[in-house]
Amino acid sequence: MTAHVAEKAPRTAPAAPVREKGRAGTWVRLVLLLLFVLVFLIPVYVLLVTSFKPLTEADPTQAWNLPKVWTTEAWSVAWEKLEPGIVNSFLLAIPGSLISAALGSLNGYVLSKWRFPGADVLFTLFLFGMFIPYQGVMIPLVQLMVNVGDALGVQLYGGIPGLVLAHVVYGIPICTLIFRNYYVTIPDELIEASRVDGAGMLRTLWSIVLPVSGPAFAVVIIWQFTSMWNDFLFAVFLTGPSSWPTTVMLNNIAGAVTTPYSQQMAAAILASIPTMIIYVLLGRFFMRGLMAGALKG
Repeated sequence: MTAHVAEKAPRTAPAAPVREKGRAGTWVRLVLLLLFVLVFLIPVYVLLVTSFKPLTEADPTQAWNLPKVWTTEAWSVAWEKLEPGIVNSFLLAIPGSLISAALGSLNGYVLSKWRFPGADVLFTLFLFGMFIPYQGVMIPLVQLMVNVGDALGVQLYGGIPGLVLAHVVYGIPICTLIFRNYYVTIPDELIEASRVDGAGMLRTLWSIVLPVSGPAFAVVIIWQFTSMWNDFLFAVFLTGPSSWPTTVMLNNIAGAVTTPYSQQMAAAILASIPTMIIYVLLGRFFMRGLMAGALKG
């Protein structure tokens, strides 16, 4: 007789402890994230609470206390002082970011899909522009603005157009880099197919490339809009009082002889709202467009 040895089925470890361990890890991560959020929101709490206090209560020793008397007087005064600067900032940031995106798209498209002899050298020279500090070009830039404005019969120095031009030119390197890295991810076969169909450079850009360029445009617009909105150095050097943007106006409020803390806090919140709106509207495209091409080209 042949002895049949019954094989015992392998024992499986209970799944309950594993699930419990996974839940514990999830709760730890959630608690840590909540703590980070609370720490991050502490300055926001101080800003909001102080902005609704009257001047008699707006004191550093009472920064954590809720207002005894809630008032929007600081918001009214802050808006009255900041309104011209906010208008000037929109006149600067909206056309400046759109022009920067358009020029960056053209440069990135040519450098990635319509290569020519010396394209890599030119791209390297573009990138060098990212490392030129603002302080190193201020005096030559002012002289250039004055001379070009006199030659063209327009006012570049002292107004918003000159400030837009400075930011657009200074933003060309980073905008070109972002678009060039993004366009590298577009298959070359699409470009070759459009050439076979008789499409030229601009037709290919309009019909093939631009429809899939949304994430790259979002990155550049967020980057340039935020940079222009938060700029202070160029604004001080290149504009006059009638063209000062929000940052200069905000500095003037903070630099008063007396310190109206509630007005400063309300003004800081008002000045940050446009950039927050831009991030909310375009933020979901930001990381996708920023990381596109990071492992290629």
